[in-house]
Amino acid sequence: MKKILSLVFAVALIGTAFGQTKKDWSKVTIDRAGDHLMIQISKDGWGGAPDSIKSRMGGLTRGMNVALMLNKPFKGDPRWSVALGLGVSHSSIFFKKTAVDLKSTSTRLPFKNLDSSDHFKKYKLAITFVEVPIELRYTFDPVNEKKSWKAALGVKVGTMLNAHTKGKTLENKSDANIGNFTEKESKRTFFNSTRLAATARVGIGNFSLFGAYSITSILKDVAGPTIRPYQIGLCISGL
Repeated sequence: MKKILSLVFAVALIGTAFGQTKKDWSKVTIDRAGDHLMIQISKDGWGGAPDSIKSRMGGLTRGMNVALMLNKPFKGDPRWSVALGLGVSHSSIFFKKTAVDLKSTSTRLPFKNLDSSDHFKKYKLAITFVEVPIELRYTFDPVNEKKSWKAALGVKVGTMLNAHTKGKTLENKSDANIGNFTEKESKRTFFNSTRLAATARVGIGNFSLFGAYSITSILKDVAGPTIRPYQIGLCISGL
């Protein structure tokens, strides 16, 4: 995430330096769409998770975010703009031979080790937020934005819609049979209902690389360690 932030800053500063010597942007009229659909596909992870949890995370942890953004260019310099939107963010974290007991009555969320007992072949914790993303954007050449380098820094504030675990294909150690059924449990007691995350993007045209890092912990203080989810992936949008 720090590398993406550094790259975004570098792209914006270089673009500003070159742009000041080439054109007076305050006199340029830009005709472009004011709203954009933004789709992001990511590799997800948990920053700050203890080794006891990290060692049990496996599979292709992944996420997907979709947002409709309203973009407002600055009148004095259309290379800069501010965008505000509304979207949905989903993250799936997979675990190996583990049960995340959302139905537990304890104050801390249990991550149960199932090495020596029945476990699901595929098991994940899925979390969904509805959120409001805000971005400060920079476009090198807003006249030819579909071919231009672009960068954005922002934040997003979200509220949790759902948190659930899902296990598929039970592997039974006692009789070596495999049960083809799905178990799903849903409960939000252990999780912070509000999330604040920092975001960054850099790319060309409608494609960019993006990163997001949660400033708030995914778990409540009494429910477990301070874990800050992050995402790194590909974004498709009009930026």
